[in-house]
Amino acid sequence: MDKNLEYSKEFKINAVKLALSQDSSAAQVAKELGIPSWKLRGWVKSYKKTNLKNPGNNTPEIKLTRLEKENRLLKMEIEILKKAAAYFAKSQQYSN
Repeated sequence: MDKNLEYSKEFKINAVKLALSQDSSAAQVAKELGIPSWKLRGWVKSYKKTNLKNPGNNTPEIKLTRLEKENRLLKMEIEILKKAAAYFAKSQQYSN
């Protein structure tokens, strides 16, 4: 993205709240939003310093992004559990 691109205050606040509400790093959230990670980290630092409040942080777009991320994470966890179950079933089979 263009370094000189200006972002609206609402976008910044929503991006910060998304970054703070997730289990992932600011870099991952920034990548999902298509912004430089250093910018988002700066916004987070500024947000924490001024403790801004904005009731518009639960926009449908933010919710959708959060739910898509949660869905990806759950799918990864399911795959890991399937592999673990198969491994332990296989080892149990060999021990009998």
